[in-house]
Amino acid sequence: MKFIAIIPARYASTRLPGKPLAMLAGKPVIQHVYEHVAQCPALTDVLVATDDERILSAVQAFGGKALMTRADHRCGTDRCLEAMNSWLNEHPGVDAKDLVVVNVQGDEPFVHPEQISDICRCFDASGTDIATLARPYTADDTWADLQNPNTPKVVFDKEMRAILFSRSVIPYLRNAAQEQWLTQHTYYRHVGMYAYRASVLCTVAALQPTPLEIAESLEQLRWLENGYTIRVAITRHTTIGIDTPDDLRKAEQYISNQ
Repeated sequence: MKFIAIIPARYASTRLPGKPLAMLAGKPVIQHVYEHVAQCPALTDVLVATDDERILSAVQAFGGKALMTRADHRCGTDRCLEAMNSWLNEHPGVDAKDLVVVNVQGDEPFVHPEQISDICRCFDASGTDIATLARPYTADDTWADLQNPNTPKVVFDKEMRAILFSRSVIPYLRNAAQEQWLTQHTYYRHVGMYAYRASVLCTVAALQPTPLEIAESLEQLRWLENGYTIRVAITRHTTIGIDTPDDLRKAEQYISNQ
């Protein structure tokens, strides 16, 4: 298998316009993402897929690879598909059936190279269509942390195949008080990084929304409802997404404390 990482990066953002170019410790956010991803030895290539010339120029200025994609994509998955097809056209010696695409969010400046390696190893298991990450809640977490609907949870089987993702707390512990749940069971928060076999990326991008996806507003439920196998790797690394100016300030503080 060959693994490439594609980093979708839009300029438009409701809460922080131009966030891939927001400066963090003297570098644009997208540069932090790119440089961390590029440290993963499992990858054959890394590229940014953008709809904005300013992001394209910024990536090229620090020596990264980037390509322009259409501006009308509804989500990062669609942008990844266009970028993957462009990459395959430029690498005619690569068979699509041997390719896996890792979709890394362009607003995750603290993504760890080991997380990329972990997600790539999911494809060592036969039958893996899609791979993703989960991080266990710890004793430092609170009931409010676990209950937060903005942090999706995931449960998986003994073969590390995802059973369900939900904004609700899953599983429900029937015989324990809620304040004891974190001590009675290991819960996992979903980390929104995905990898797809190239053939699977082509098909999932064409799927229509499904009832569970519409109910929870979680795209990965569409894939489960259509029968795709999502393998889960466990990560211990904490990442900080940049969605708001406050997130950017927290990220600056995090770096200064290192």
